[in-house]
Amino acid sequence: MKRRPGFAPAVREGITACPDCGLLLREARLAPGQRLRCPRCRARLRHHGAFGAEAALPLVIAALLLLPFAILSPLIDLRLYGQTARASLLSGPERLDQYGFGPLGWVILLTASLLPLLRLVALGVSLFALRRPRPPFHLLRPLLRLAERLRPWGMIEVYLLGFFVAYSKLVDLARVHVDRAAYILGAVMLCLVLIDDVIDYPALWRRFPLTLGRREAHPETPRHLLACTLCGTVSEGRDGMACPRCGARLYRRKPQSLSLTAIFGLSAAFLYIPANLLPIMTVDYYGVGVPRTILAGVRELIAAGMWPLALLVFFASILVPVLKLVGLFLLLFSVGRRWRRRLLDRTRLYRLIDEVGRWSMIDIFMLSILVGLVQLGLLASVIPGPGALAFAAVVLLTMFASTSFDPRLMWDAALLGRQRRREGRS
Repeated sequence: MKRRPGFAPAVREGITACPDCGLLLREARLAPGQRLRCPRCRARLRHHGAFGAEAALPLVIAALLLLPFAILSPLIDLRLYGQTARASLLSGPERLDQYGFGPLGWVILLTASLLPLLRLVALGVSLFALRRPRPPFHLLRPLLRLAERLRPWGMIEVYLLGFFVAYSKLVDLARVHVDRAAYILGAVMLCLVLIDDVIDYPALWRRFPLTLGRREAHPETPRHLLACTLCGTVSEGRDGMACPRCGARLYRRKPQSLSLTAIFGLSAAFLYIPANLLPIMTVDYYGVGVPRTILAGVRELIAAGMWPLALLVFFASILVPVLKLVGLFLLLFSVGRRWRRRLLDRTRLYRLIDEVGRWSMIDIFMLSILVGLVQLGLLASVIPGPGALAFAAVVLLTMFASTSFDPRLMWDAALLGRQRRREGRS
């Protein structure tokens, strides 16, 4: 049986599109250290690292070698009245599973270790294979897509901040020793920051050749300019087609963006109340249990004189989820009402919401460390509470909501509003 001939997709070479406002731009050759920003919404589109993508491979290898030691090595030691406890990154999820909080343990395990490890493997294989004379592009495309999509879900830096909060709560009650895994995690975090700084992902994707598609069954249907939000390639086609460079599905706008954002946002708002009213943990001293909510933990830090840390936890764990929900509902409302004003400010608000949401996991990571470490029988123990599960769900749902929202819809709605206003005047 003969294969149907393929066709070369109508790719607009030298043109990129802003993922935040949809503006089409001509790509410019960047010098090392230069950045390309959207002139309309000021989104950062590209960053040419000073050392280029070649410098990322040694950093990826270093992080891959260090991360297993950080996962398996001791993280922190505690000594109280002659009894000693030791915890690693795995201790918290394991103990949470024993208390019946297995899903929460898996969330911590995935975001703090497994997903960063998977991303490093995918990125390392991609960078190494691209150095070969004939790279296997058909295998590298899904790997590099995976590495990019896992970026916001790896939370090693947030875990380290949660570790610091847990350490601050324990240092006045017992003798606490920071073990080698904490320092190794710090080194891994530094490697990840440098990797994202030196890799110009759109330029990396430009090394991939265009693929041939199949002949279309209905060539008479209208075609649109579709911009890939992953690799930046602009091509002419129809919704649902595969990107000719990276293979991701292309749509003019994210499918069902407004409805999905509303569903995730309303679900998070519903769970926010029990997340703050129910205790996230119970601290048991000498057989007497004291339930602790998130706000109670902030008050404890204030009473201990740790004002900066208390403000950080209050902002990240209490204010940020509220502000994210209010901001997302405001953005949804602005699209529905076709607001034309303050488009730039609303786009910046979306970027802020998308960036800061993951930092609300501080309290969940702190709980994981305390539960895995403070298990000294009648002397002291920390037991997870139902508020922790609700709060983790709030954080994840708000992240899903911000990921589902397409900020380009605000610019489309404003343009439509202007057009209808002109038609009304005429």
